[in-house]
Amino acid sequence: MMPRSDYISDTEWRRFMEFSEPLETPCVVVNLRTIKSNYLKLRNSFPYAQIYYAVKANPDKAVVSLLDELGANFDLASRYELDLVLSLGISPERVSYGNTIKKAKDVAYFYEKGVRMFVTDSKEDLKNIATYAPNSRIYVRILVENASSADWPLSRKFGCHSDMAYDLLVLARASGLTPYGISFHVGSQQRDIGQWNDALAKTKYLFSSLEEEENIRLTMINMGGGFPASYIQPSHDLSEYASEIYRYLTDDFGDEIPFIILEPGRSLVGNSGILATEVVLISRKNNTALNRWVYLDTGKFNGLIETMGESIKYPIVTSKDVPGGKEAEVIIAGPTCDSMDILYEDYKYRLPVDLKIGDKLYILSAGAYTASYASVGFNGFPPIKTYIMEL
Repeated sequence: MMPRSDYISDTEWRRFMEFSEPLETPCVVVNLRTIKSNYLKLRNSFPYAQIYYAVKANPDKAVVSLLDELGANFDLASRYELDLVLSLGISPERVSYGNTIKKAKDVAYFYEKGVRMFVTDSKEDLKNIATYAPNSRIYVRILVENASSADWPLSRKFGCHSDMAYDLLVLARASGLTPYGISFHVGSQQRDIGQWNDALAKTKYLFSSLEEEENIRLTMINMGGGFPASYIQPSHDLSEYASEIYRYLTDDFGDEIPFIILEPGRSLVGNSGILATEVVLISRKNNTALNRWVYLDTGKFNGLIETMGESIKYPIVTSKDVPGGKEAEVIIAGPTCDSMDILYEDYKYRLPVDLKIGDKLYILSAGAYTASYASVGFNGFPPIKTYIMEL
């Protein structure tokens, strides 16, 4: 196991332990101080970009309110997220409807509430926007192949081929909409910075061909998210992403870089959270089995769905960790009566050999896509609770 100090300072760890000690597990504790630091670092790394926080990563009101105070805008996936941000006094002019899959009545709802920026990747969706959100700004999401280098790929389901993107933007103008820009997402937890170069090359082609052939001048690029949080697998520092992406932009666009939008989620809130969980059972499958099974009171269906395929490998520490202590490989699973609720079996975590029922595990970098992914009542287990450590 990697040491706790690689992910959280001793001072913050002591603060977390004091805060979380009386809390019932499972729960996620989110540190707003970390989110503020992450936001300021991202803003300083991309001074030319507007930040639209992907609310789906962690929709807690305290998180959204903090980012509102810091000047963030917001990328939304549903009318329920829109209701959330509007209830906090956030202007609809600071919102983008960033989901390509949406009902016509939801398009109308966003429009009625004052939202005027919509994404699309299909003709039928574009027709709905033209009908229910007239005169809005449209950006088209293009396909980006990222399956081999992103821990959580986002290819295939979202986006369209460049040829279709071209046609959609022409159709948008003909339908009374404003062709605004191109969107892409290189995959969540993307470690290959070159993926942004490939996506920007496709974007530049569309910008140039639409202006030359259709007299459509696009002005915005939405580069999505993809910047990494700190899990077990190493990634580049944000400064490396920033310098390389700026180089790609200037190579393609020179001194006339379009208006740039970023849609970070994981990179802003991932390392702000720690999921506290308790050992429910430890067993072996036969008398000679080498590996113990460690069952926790949380699992795939209550906050840890991103362990599916063992894609996201969270750092894990325990209440029994001591320097030089004896550890052994384990299989880690959740509490439900579902055979899919196994977190890690192929990747062998090592936990203390004296780990017992009732001991606590702390899953680090669990501030993104945990509480917001949890089921509502599967096997009767309630949704995982979030607690906020203030600044």
